[in-house]
Amino acid sequence: MTEEPRKLSYGRLLKRFAQIGPYLRKNKSSEEYYFFDCLSACINSSKSPECREFWGWWLELTRKEGGFEYIYTFGKFNTEGKWHAEDVPKRSTKEVEESLNGFYSKISRLIVDELQLGITAELSLKKPTLGFTV
Repeated sequence: MTEEPRKLSYGRLLKRFAQIGPYLRKNKSSEEYYFFDCLSACINSSKSPECREFWGWWLELTRKEGGFEYIYTFGKFNTEGKWHAEDVPKRSTKEVEESLNGFYSKISRLIVDELQLGITAELSLKKPTLGFTV
């Protein structure tokens, strides 16, 4: 079932994005901006949970005329609960990239197929656009 794109309220979009999985961070999102992230690979699993850091990604989705524009970043999620852009080590790269591609597949299906809107990479994105290796 598709919804009229113009009638998609912030609340409805939050609900639809949250149904994809545990990626949406509502407290970092607003009516025109949505923040998603994933802690893909634990860096130090021998430490207690509150002292662990993770390799992963975050993706920012911005509403634009006719759909959404995204930009993503890879990095480290530290013990203070903050993301820092960093190169992911080779041993974790595949896991992190696969989780991002899996998420992108889900969000793009929702946006394009169900909501009948577009999704494109932000022009400033220097990394490869998503969706071609999924």
